[in-house]
Amino acid sequence: MTLARLAALHGVATSYSPSPGRTVQASDAAVVAALAALDVDASTPDAVGAALAERERALREQLLPPTVVRWREPEGGQGELPEREAAPDPLRALPDRTRLHLRTEQGGTLTWDAPAPPPQLPLGAHRLRATTPDGAVAEAHLLVAPSRAPGPRARAYGFLVQLYSLLSRRSWGMGDLGDLAELAAWAGRSAGAGFVQVNPLHAAVPAPPGGSSDPSPYRPSSRRFPDPVHVRVEDVPEFARLRGAARQRAGALLERADGLRRSVLRDGQLIDRDAVWAAKAEALELAARVPLGPGRCAAYSDFLAERGEALEAHATWYALAERHGPDWRAWPAPLRDPDSRETARARCELMDRVDFYERLAWYADEQLAAAQRAARDAGMGIGLVHDLAVGVHPDGADAWAQRHHFATGMSAGAPPDAFNAHGQDWNLPPWRPDRLAESGYAPFREVLRATLRHAGAVRVDHVMGLFRLWWVPAGRPPTEGTYVRYDADAMLAALVLEAHRADALVIGEDLGTVEPGVRDALRERGVLGTSVLWFERDWATEGPGPGGSGQVLPPARWRADCLATATTHDLPSTAARVTGEHVALRHDLGLLTRPPAAERAEAAADVREWLALASRLGLLPGGAGHEEDEVRAVHRLLLATPARLVGVWLPDTVGDRRPQNVPGTLDAYPNWRLPIAGADGRPVSLEDLTASPRLHALLDVFREFRTGRSRGACRGPGTVP
Repeated sequence: MTLARLAALHGVATSYSPSPGRTVQASDAAVVAALAALDVDASTPDAVGAALAERERALREQLLPPTVVRWREPEGGQGELPEREAAPDPLRALPDRTRLHLRTEQGGTLTWDAPAPPPQLPLGAHRLRATTPDGAVAEAHLLVAPSRAPGPRARAYGFLVQLYSLLSRRSWGMGDLGDLAELAAWAGRSAGAGFVQVNPLHAAVPAPPGGSSDPSPYRPSSRRFPDPVHVRVEDVPEFARLRGAARQRAGALLERADGLRRSVLRDGQLIDRDAVWAAKAEALELAARVPLGPGRCAAYSDFLAERGEALEAHATWYALAERHGPDWRAWPAPLRDPDSRETARARCELMDRVDFYERLAWYADEQLAAAQRAARDAGMGIGLVHDLAVGVHPDGADAWAQRHHFATGMSAGAPPDAFNAHGQDWNLPPWRPDRLAESGYAPFREVLRATLRHAGAVRVDHVMGLFRLWWVPAGRPPTEGTYVRYDADAMLAALVLEAHRADALVIGEDLGTVEPGVRDALRERGVLGTSVLWFERDWATEGPGPGGSGQVLPPARWRADCLATATTHDLPSTAARVTGEHVALRHDLGLLTRPPAAERAEAAADVREWLALASRLGLLPGGAGHEEDEVRAVHRLLLATPARLVGVWLPDTVGDRRPQNVPGTLDAYPNWRLPIAGADGRPVSLEDLTASPRLHALLDVFREFRTGRSRGACRGPGTVP
């Protein structure tokens, strides 16, 4: 019990509930390891007793927690009442006549005495100092955030796409930011879409010598800067100014780019990210040697000043990785510390390379801004929806530059559940909650600000991680992990504050096992959820669904505050789902846990149940039996819900059968390397996709709802304005 008490005081769980009525105990080894990662020694009973006494003493004597949160209601109104009990206010617990002095983020000061209500506090991240009548002093960070994140101004639908998979006839072997701008301009003007959601565009870890880079966009080197592999080289102004031998070399690189594009679109080969980057890196090297004109020079200087030390550290890591390899833990010991004198000396020696990587970040930032402008100019109310990965690669730039904020010897993941009996280890170092609180959540706010620079919304992957994360000790299986809790109020305050500043929506990916109360807390703060049609069942009822329970949820009973979709990058495409082809794929990959016949029967029953609902509601006018009609019926069901946002998986518009990622596979499936393809498996370019009769037939479904010509009986809140 002493270990359990110590763990609880540090936010480390000793048990968890994977399903209602079932509790699983975490191993003592997992708890001890998690505490060790928080610099708490629990290795022996005596150490546990000493650590517990120290923690209890520190909490008794603590005048203020490291970070205090204040929610500010909209001016002129009280806002919505909280749907759950508010957290205790540490400012109201201070002794009477405690003098509070606030130094605001904006440079001003405010002073008042407890327990009097504080003045109207400005939004932002401030510094608070408390002095009690007997002379005790404490300092804390104060986060003041709006009570809710911005919400959708109108109902909207949009497209979901993995950008690398969308090749145009100008791509260099994978989709780029020019393609994203083209897609957004077309989707807004011709399709009436309100947004385009893309995969994380974070900077990747470069390939080690003689090896390949990690293709997953969800294990980036840095979440603070975009990946220059997405830059459209021809749109860099300096590339167009190349002359002489440099121009000739550029011509050869353009020919290589043509070959990379043809190998994918014509020959059906996989996307080769490393080959694309090798060609682009050489081309951008040429462009970076061209002197900037006065206007460009001023813009670059502004970018350097705005991104400051974070950009310098980012570029330094890439320059050092060129020399010493991409795993910073294998570098010479002094260089593993970004603040060491040896690192500063190396930065000076490599200044040309540091400047090159800063230039690459600028190019990507400019083109991201251009893509968002293209979306807004096309009439999109939201524009780009950027995806924030749940963590970073342990060997990458952020793990090096911000290493004190990550838990050493731990990896984030997920415990065993109904979808994965072995649990998951994502090999992503988790934030240390204590260090986040001590910093006023500055690293998290910085990541959010970077992601929202050129966005109308952000999708937060595994949004449940704002509340707790499953920590897996190094070298142990995911089953031997435990949950570590974060200050969700502070995490949400940072998220809502940055979303408010960017005037952007927040979409939380809350699929899978969700702790009770989490969705209520997210909804209270204006964070939209994610609803995938095949999972929307009433699990409290008996029915023919998976496991023999859970009737399909009628559209009118879906939640409104969500992004509703038919699938995601980790799930089968809609065409594969309605035809049952996803079962055959999982069988071929050895992922089935039951005989194929049983899996096929259950999958077919699931689809029949949803299509029967669509038929009863008049949303399947031609009847079941034809794949394209069934795919359109699935999207009519989405539109018949009250969901504020409806997302269309772009590969669904041309009948692609393949998922972009199959969880649980490594080399057995080409995860993150597939171009969008048609029903016949042949890759489809952006130009051919936008001209596809199948795509336009699906878009007719959305036009029907906008004009009120749908045959469906489910109207009302589901109608697209």
